[in-house]
Amino acid sequence: MKQFFKYMFATMAGIVLLSIIGGILLVIMLMGMVSGGETKIKARPNSVFVLQLNGMVNERSEDMGPMATLLGSADMAEIGLDDLTTAIRKAREDENIKGIFLEGGTTVFDSPATAQQVRDALADFKQSGKWIIAYADQMLQASYYVCSVADSLFLNATGMIDFKGLGGKSMYMTGLYELLGVKYQTARVGRYKSYVESVTRKDMSDDDREQRTAYLKGIWTQWTAQMAQSRGTTAARLDSLANDSIMLFASTDDYIKAGLIDRAMYPDEVQQVVRRKLGISQDKPINQLMLSDMLHLKEKRERLKGGQVAVYYAYGEIIDQAVSGFSAEHNIVGNTTVRDIQALADDNDVKAVVIRVNSGGGSAVASEQIWHAISQLSKKKPVVVSMGGVAASGGYMISCGANYIMAEPSTITGSIGIFGLIPNLSGLVTDKLGITWDGVSTNKFTDYETNLIFTQDNSDEMRYMQGYTDRGYERFLDIVAKGRGMTRDQVHEIAQGRVWLASDAVNINLVDKLGSMDDAIDKAAEMAHMDNYHICDYPAKVDWIEQLLNGDETRQSYLDGQMRQALGEFYEPLMQLRKDSQRNMLQARLPYSVAIQ
Repeated sequence: MKQFFKYMFATMAGIVLLSIIGGILLVIMLMGMVSGGETKIKARPNSVFVLQLNGMVNERSEDMGPMATLLGSADMAEIGLDDLTTAIRKAREDENIKGIFLEGGTTVFDSPATAQQVRDALADFKQSGKWIIAYADQMLQASYYVCSVADSLFLNATGMIDFKGLGGKSMYMTGLYELLGVKYQTARVGRYKSYVESVTRKDMSDDDREQRTAYLKGIWTQWTAQMAQSRGTTAARLDSLANDSIMLFASTDDYIKAGLIDRAMYPDEVQQVVRRKLGISQDKPINQLMLSDMLHLKEKRERLKGGQVAVYYAYGEIIDQAVSGFSAEHNIVGNTTVRDIQALADDNDVKAVVIRVNSGGGSAVASEQIWHAISQLSKKKPVVVSMGGVAASGGYMISCGANYIMAEPSTITGSIGIFGLIPNLSGLVTDKLGITWDGVSTNKFTDYETNLIFTQDNSDEMRYMQGYTDRGYERFLDIVAKGRGMTRDQVHEIAQGRVWLASDAVNINLVDKLGSMDDAIDKAAEMAHMDNYHICDYPAKVDWIEQLLNGDETRQSYLDGQMRQALGEFYEPLMQLRKDSQRNMLQARLPYSVAIQ
């Protein structure tokens, strides 16, 4: 027995000792990571920026740090557009960096405008006289569009390019709900406000087909013109290749003949091309800088001079209040955003504000609250909205509070309309499950919410919802008319939920000018009469240490990624149904995702 206790206490002591040592090592590791993350580096002479386009490119990335690896989500890379454009700008300005080696591939961009902004940044890099070499094992269409800006474009000897034009099919769930005994009831204003059609129709309406065709053709026209200029061909030729791509491209030789690539190579051969560009021997290592290196690269010029232009990022779904769940997608939370905007208004160091809007909308109530806060801000200092991939519906509403609106040519905007979407479960609950409802009330509409969802005869309640929606639409028209200097009738003529491409929206006064984020910042500084200025981003990014301490967001991101992989194309519609049950009844949102690959 004595031996038992002896070994037991020895084991316990060993466990405690190992825990203490492990804790000390963890603290040392964390301190090293933190200090390492803050260290600025310098590019060695004759260096190359290796830009890997693999993963999801969103408006802004969150710092996952080593937690991504620990949780097994490192393969689901998320790249911030802000990080990409910053790194490319630094590479352009650093004399030690001679070129960019662009690794294309299976990148998914959150919108066509995001892909265009990356390509424009690379085109600006080339204007400095430096070179870009692009290479990939395979290229999805958006990746090819971006990589086509390169001086030389190579493909793996056994690689392929997805080149087929823009489009896609939407999923309509109405037939499934009929089987379940669920019927979605809608109150909407705007013949183009098609968000509700995925649960009320079994096919695409003519109005929705019209608007989708218009903006997709507009984007494809822009893309083919840019690709044709870079590849020394014509837009018509590229369009013809896209029509026949399945039949034409049987091998890499076909891509060469079509002019889509310059040569087919293996990776080691491409490295030799890079060495020749650098003027180094074929056995000498290449000085490489990755994206993370570029973000920690020292800069020569001072960026803290002059007045401050605040750049506030508003991206994601507009919601009334923060919610928890599996999805870790970024949201525009109404009350939080209002407080942030008010803080910028009260900050005397901030002389002008650029609000970067990338949102398909959401809660009509939260959208109006944010619009009001931005309107009040614009009375105190210049406010310029820079539209990203999409600034539509509620995203367009909040933009109308600014003094000036600038958008990328392929930004999707407009969608000025309102809808309410309420499921009626009487067919499921009563007819199939046998559950009935009865009760008493003091007034006729005391139980109108219950009647909307569980009663078949709810025509009076639906008339109320339609009236509520009509008032929301009229309010939306008033907001746009006031912000854009138009009459209510002028806005209504181009509204009705219609989605517009920014290159068309600028001609109908929904947008003031086409331009990039940098153009919007310059405009804000000009309106504030500042020759010298510096830029500060808001809100501050949450670093991985905070995420480690809080935990929830990191775990949600991991779970969300696992669900995406498991569900594939069914992820978006199923998550949409889950979110619909949590949303405000009155919605101002875009009817579909604009992510592209």
